[in-house]
Amino acid sequence: MKQPISITGISAISAEKSTGSLGSHALCFDKGLETWVGKIPEEILAEIEAIRDENRNYQALDASVLYAMYVSRLAVKQSGWEVNSDFGINIGSSRGATQLFEKYYDAFLETGKSETLASPSTTLGNISSWVAQDLQNNGPDISHSITCSTALHAVLNGVAWLQSGMCKKFLVGGSEAALTPFTIAQMKAIKTYTRASVDAEFPCLALDLDKTENTMVLGEGAAAVCLEIGIKENALAYINGVGYATEKLKHAVSISAEATCFQKSMEMAIEDAFGETGNDGISAFAEMTKNVDAIVMHAPGTIAGDQTEYKAIQKLFGANLPLLTTNKWKIGHTFGASGLLSFEAAVRMLQSGNYEEVPFVSQQAQPKKLKNILVNAVGFGGNAVSILITGT
Repeated sequence: MKQPISITGISAISAEKSTGSLGSHALCFDKGLETWVGKIPEEILAEIEAIRDENRNYQALDASVLYAMYVSRLAVKQSGWEVNSDFGINIGSSRGATQLFEKYYDAFLETGKSETLASPSTTLGNISSWVAQDLQNNGPDISHSITCSTALHAVLNGVAWLQSGMCKKFLVGGSEAALTPFTIAQMKAIKTYTRASVDAEFPCLALDLDKTENTMVLGEGAAAVCLEIGIKENALAYINGVGYATEKLKHAVSISAEATCFQKSMEMAIEDAFGETGNDGISAFAEMTKNVDAIVMHAPGTIAGDQTEYKAIQKLFGANLPLLTTNKWKIGHTFGASGLLSFEAAVRMLQSGNYEEVPFVSQQAQPKKLKNILVNAVGFGGNAVSILITGT
């Protein structure tokens, strides 16, 4: 990487009431939806709803937009950036304005007419544009969707803008508010959703490679990160390597047996951080892998998703297998926001020095100090992203 990227502010919301809680999940069984979900706690939702009441223009916004506004305000405040200053914004979502879109479409089916605000309040660009309105930034505002790797693609975009010199500061994020009957029905239709009973100890068995059925649980959440070019005194951690890849698919939701896209994205991120392999090839890369202390895996809780990513890691790291973890067993899969929630978990571990394990998965011994953590995300379409984060 040309220059390290400083992470100067970060904020995340999910089903967890206290970040980094160990040993217990934050999922709940929703009787209305008749399944397990990861809901943002009521006290945080109350703070988010207070934002809606601040401005009459915010009244018609989807929850996904308000979630993004909430975490963006907190991240920018932590970074010390001034509102109405020069920084870019790129916040994405997999599903976008899910709740409003379904509400407006239901009304259309009933009346045959569309409500006035249906279009402006459900466009994907709605997220970044309203965050920009709220923060009054002077810079580019971008929204995008690339399924479950959306948030880490926002990081890629932010890094590219910073490295190009077109911006000195960039706010990146992901937001998802898709706990709706239709969205969950879609996941059940492709047979990825958990069938765990109401009394299950762990309804989502993310990273359990011995499970015999899919156990994905949908969660809602959002995260925002402030990035700046170069080394900063207030940096929480640094981005030292990025990688990305897309693989050829057999069908819309497939992934190869050894997740070729992950192998390529992880290899690219490691080489970006620690140097090209040059003529030494395999042996030089093997030495580089020793620098990676842990990986926050995408691990969605499905059989294929968990196993193929693990096989990709095995193939790439060989005997230098790092610690492996995921947060989806406790907060659910937050689709487009999931990559940055994993990113936030990695930064948290680097700052605290405490490795956050999956309680039902055995692990190897923890290193004396966590210095470099790789974060993975992948989505429908075989698009993988890997980000190498280094502690201060």
